[in-house]
Amino acid sequence: MRYYRLMAADGGTILAVEAQDGLLVSLTSIDDRLTDISQLIFASSITSIDMDTVAQQIVDSGNPDTFGLVDLTNDSREGTGDLWLDLPFDPPEVWAAGVTYKSSEMERRRESDTPDVYSKVYSADRPELFFKATAERCVGPFESVGIREDSKWNVPEPELAFVLYQEEIVGYTAGNDMSSRSIEGENPLYLPQAKIYSRSCALGPCFVSAGNIDPQNVSVESKISRDQEVVFSGQTSTSQMARGCEEIAGWLTRHNEVPDMTTVLTGTSIVPPPEFSLQEGDIVSITIEGVGTLENPAVFV
Repeated sequence: MRYYRLMAADGGTILAVEAQDGLLVSLTSIDDRLTDISQLIFASSITSIDMDTVAQQIVDSGNPDTFGLVDLTNDSREGTGDLWLDLPFDPPEVWAAGVTYKSSEMERRRESDTPDVYSKVYSADRPELFFKATAERCVGPFESVGIREDSKWNVPEPELAFVLYQEEIVGYTAGNDMSSRSIEGENPLYLPQAKIYSRSCALGPCFVSAGNIDPQNVSVESKISRDQEVVFSGQTSTSQMARGCEEIAGWLTRHNEVPDMTTVLTGTSIVPPPEFSLQEGDIVSITIEGVGTLENPAVFV
C-alpha cells in the first residue's frame, strides 16, 4: 500500500492510505490519534501483523473520509484548496550511498580532480556511505529544493530511498539528493558541503510499504523543466545497481545504531551533463515505478 501525509489549512495532519488507485482514505478520520506512518509501523512491530493488514482493519472499522489523489496533487502544486501533500514522514536521519551505478562512477571520475577514489570505491567491498540530511533539511512534494549559490554546477540526483525500522527495511519512497558537483569535484573532502545544506533533500510523494515493490527492479525517471520546456530528461532502472538495498542497509547499521525511520538514498545513474546546472525556478520531477512522482521547484539558498 501507499501512504500519504496531508497537511490541512488549519495546521492539522492527516495520514491517508491509497486503498484504491487514485483514492485516498483518511485513517485519521477514523482515529484522530493516528497521524503518522511510524505509528502503523510500531503497531505492526508489536503485534507481528503486516502493517497493510493493520491499515485495512482500521479502514474496515469505520466510515472514513476520502480524497482524490489527482485533486490533492493539483491543489498542492498550485497552493490552493484546504489540503496539501506533505513530507510523508519526518526522517530523524537521512544517509546516502554513492557510486552504486557504473555510470555514476564514470561521472564522478569526470568531475573530480582525484578520479581514482571513485573507481576504488565502486569495486571495493565497503560502499561509500555519507550523512545527507536531518528532517529540518528535508522538503516534501512541491516544496522548494535548494541550490547553493557558491557552486557553479548544481544538479538533482533522483534516487530510490528505503526506510529503516529496528534496522530492517520497512518501506520505500522517492528521493532527490541535491548536489553541488563543482564543490565535490574540487576535493572529495568537501563532500559534506556539497551535500548537506538547507533544502538539500526532497522525499515523497508517499511511503510504500515493503513487499509492494521490488527495489532492485524498478524504473527511475528524471525530468527538469525550465519555463515550461523540458531541458533535461533521463531514465534508468535499479536493476543496474552494483549493490542492493539490503547490502547497503547492512553496511550502514554495522557498528552504527541509527534511529527508527532513518532513510537511505541508494544512489543515481541519471546525471545531467557538465554544461547543465539547475537555475532558480526550474522544476525537478522524479518518478519511481510503484512509488509515484516527486516534484519540486528549485531556489537559491
